[in-house]
Amino acid sequence: MIILGLTGSIGMGKSTTARMFEEAGVPVHDSDKTVHRLYAGKAAPLIERRFPGSTADGVVDREKLAKAVLDHAGALKELEAIVHPLVREDEKLFLEKERGTGTPLVVLDIPLLFEVGAEDRVDKVAVVSAPPEVQRQRVLSRPGMTEAKFEAILEKQVPDAEKRRRADYVIDSGNGLEPARRTVERIIEELTRQAAAGDSTPMSR
Repeated sequence: MIILGLTGSIGMGKSTTARMFEEAGVPVHDSDKTVHRLYAGKAAPLIERRFPGSTADGVVDREKLAKAVLDHAGALKELEAIVHPLVREDEKLFLEKERGTGTPLVVLDIPLLFEVGAEDRVDKVAVVSAPPEVQRQRVLSRPGMTEAKFEAILEKQVPDAEKRRRADYVIDSGNGLEPARRTVERIIEELTRQAAAGDSTPMSR
């Protein structure tokens, strides 16, 4: 089984691209969705214990939690120390399940793949990218987003150019859905063929 890591900076179209893999029948483990599920489950009491008042009715209140950790590097690291192992545990169970059913290709959707050093957990990396002006337009159209927030987010992410350089595949979402979908289909075809041959060495950069 080949594990493809899917990542991309804010506004690049990663979530839309992940759905393309799912629609093509490739199992996808979404780290963000896993965190949402954990915030309503086993992570909630652990977070409440460390950040009192951050939950309501057994579910993490994301706004309250954000206020507790925003601009506090130490608090953020403590939150990550709680959540990241739980996400990894969920990811491990996902991979064991798919490996057990003989799935040739799976996707780990990890927004901060490079930032958290997750390259060693995947066989290949696909980066979703778009021109800076397209990215900016997409992000600033989001409710509540400001230039200042956008720039603060970018400062915490590995630059797009560096992500592209380190990727095995680049999926350009700037030209519309269909060109991106064709790239996704090509990647699936290549990696499925490699999995059948028992080969996980990079085929394209």
